[in-house]
Amino acid sequence: MARYTGPVCRLCRREGNKLFLKGDRCYEKCTLDRRSYPPGQHGQTRGKKLSEYGLQLREKQKARRIYGVLERQFRNYFDRADRMPGITGENLLSLLERRLDNVVFRLGFASSRNQARQLVRHGHFRLNGHKANIPSMILREGDVVTIRERSLESPLIKENLEAAKHKTPPAWLELNLDQAQGRVLSLPSREHIDVPIQETLIVELYSR
Repeated sequence: MARYTGPVCRLCRREGNKLFLKGDRCYEKCTLDRRSYPPGQHGQTRGKKLSEYGLQLREKQKARRIYGVLERQFRNYFDRADRMPGITGENLLSLLERRLDNVVFRLGFASSRNQARQLVRHGHFRLNGHKANIPSMILREGDVVTIRERSLESPLIKENLEAAKHKTPPAWLELNLDQAQGRVLSLPSREHIDVPIQETLIVELYSR
């Protein structure tokens, strides 16, 4: 599967926002603080104001990069959100938030979404007691994510669990560190999703 393998700080510079693709490390040292202009040969000379389409496109790209999904995946999420009752933009963010890799990240079992995807693919987690190694699985209310018993001996998992003691998961998730598991209490509402995305611009883009 095609995926981006270059420097992730370059993506933050392109969008002009901290996307926290490295997790907590982005708080300590960030290239965007030193070079706030877009990457590339003409990055410092770009002064043109974005068109309406350009703003919509950048917002869509920002959302894709935050959650680490490909273009076709993202379009499929939008089509699914559009068929659901309610507000399409909020439905879209709810689907992205409920991806297994994002839930693992939100619970503190991984330091970033990218690390969460890797841990899920390597089979370190169980969903409702069953093996779960597909990062794009959409969780439902009541689902329980548990770290596999053997994986608790991993130095990386231990480090993440220690760091999770100082973090608070969003209100729609429940964390039980003693049992190394988390539960989906409810579907995430927009007020519980803290990503810097204007979802209305994405809806406008796909509605053109």
